[in-house]
Amino acid sequence: MDIASLVGLLMALVLVIFGITADDGFGAMIGFLDRNSALITFGGAFMAMLATQSSIPAFIKKLKSMSLIFKVRTVNELETIQNVIKLSNVARKDGLLQLEEMANGMDDAFMKKGLLLIVDGTDPELVRSILETDLMCIEERHKENISFWEALGAAGPAWGMIGTLIGLINMLGSLEDVSTVGPAMSVALVTTLYGSLLANWICTPVANKLKANHSLEMKEKEILVEGLLSIQAGENPRVIEEKLKSFLAPGRREDLNQNEGGEEVG
Repeated sequence: MDIASLVGLLMALVLVIFGITADDGFGAMIGFLDRNSALITFGGAFMAMLATQSSIPAFIKKLKSMSLIFKVRTVNELETIQNVIKLSNVARKDGLLQLEEMANGMDDAFMKKGLLLIVDGTDPELVRSILETDLMCIEERHKENISFWEALGAAGPAWGMIGTLIGLINMLGSLEDVSTVGPAMSVALVTTLYGSLLANWICTPVANKLKANHSLEMKEKEILVEGLLSIQAGENPRVIEEKLKSFLAPGRREDLNQNEGGEEVG
């Protein structure tokens, strides 16, 4: 589990609760809990998003994408480059056909597809086209999830404002009893708070984490594309290593273990 995401969300909530209860204790929480405000803000925002989806299962799937921010990434750019270099050394010494056995034992479907394509002798341009089409489809799926959370984050404050306006209208409709103005105004503002919490506590962090994960995954797969095509072209492993190092920030290039780098073969 990605501890950073979990701790960040939990601590944000804890700090909000602390701010509410610091002076008056947990009894102050009663003033921040209102059923009608929650129904208008959360119910309105989520139902408005449901209306934009192609189906209820699609809506549920987008909601479940929040779980992705808690998954720990098992591969990074450095490890991807090291894996490509290992493959290039094997291909250089034993030939491309030796890579088929290695591909069958891989969990990474993208790398496996690329290896099998080059083992089968597929034209390099066609290999690039197939892999880049895969990348485009992955990117489209990621952007759908990201845009969902961004749109929900925009809908939250909007529905919070709608709830506030409803509360103000009700308050102004019963001004005969001045003693009700304060409590009515308080309840009206609670919906605005709920909308802000939905946007800034949940939606914005989820969308930004999904964006960060997307960028990392795209970079890793771009490294794989360039590396696999270089292996197919028969480039020297040392040359491949230097080419793929350009994907790393200068400070991380030294982290690439030279003992596992490309060997000068032939």
